[in-house]
Amino acid sequence: MLGLMEITIRTARPREFADISELTEQVYVGDGLLTYGAADPYLARLRDTAGRAEHSEIVVAVREEDVTDASATDASARAGQLVLGAVTFVPEGGKWAQVAGPDEAEFRMLVVGRAARGRGVGESLVRECLARARERGLARVVLSSDPLMKTAHRLYERLGFRRTPTRDWEPIPGHALWTFAVELPPPGSGRPHTEERAAEVRRR
Repeated sequence: MLGLMEITIRTARPREFADISELTEQVYVGDGLLTYGAADPYLARLRDTAGRAEHSEIVVAVREEDVTDASATDASARAGQLVLGAVTFVPEGGKWAQVAGPDEAEFRMLVVGRAARGRGVGESLVRECLARARERGLARVVLSSDPLMKTAHRLYERLGFRRTPTRDWEPIPGHALWTFAVELPPPGSGRPHTEERAAEVRRR
C-alpha cells in the first residue's frame, strides 16, 4: 500500500516510458476495458508510449519516495521514482487526436495505478491537461470515454465537462464511445504552467 502524501505532475521522461506502457496495460486489461483482454490488438497501440510522445505530450504523476510494500508488482508501485498515473495530452490535433477540431485540445488514455487510486491523481492529471490547453489559448478540451467508465465520468463532470452526444462515435462497429467537452476561460485566467508542478494529495 502506498503512503502517498505528495505527487508531482510533469511531462514524462523517456526513461519512464516503459513503466507508463506497463501501467497502461495493467489498467486497461485489469479493469476489463479491452474486448479481448490481453489478446486485444489495440493493446499494442496502448503500449506505444514512445510513439505517442512523438506527436503528443505524455503527462505523468510521480512520487519520488519508497513504497511501503516492497513486494508490490504494480508498475505504479516500485521503489524509487514511482509512476502513479499518466495521460496523453493532444494539444492541437494530429495523429493521436480522435474527436478534437480546430481550437480544441484532447486527452486520451488516462490511467491511474490501483495502489494510487482515490488520492486525487487522476484529477491532478486532468487539471494539468486543462491548464496546458488554456496556456495555448484554446477554446475547449474534448475526450472520448467508454460508457461503462462511470467513475471517470463523475470526475469529468466535477471538472466542468459536459456530454456531447452529437460527437459520439464507434472506433469499431458496435462499440460506442461517449464524448465530453469543457469550455475554457480566456488566456491568462489560469495558473501558469511549469515544467514540474507539485500537488499535495492527502489520503481519502
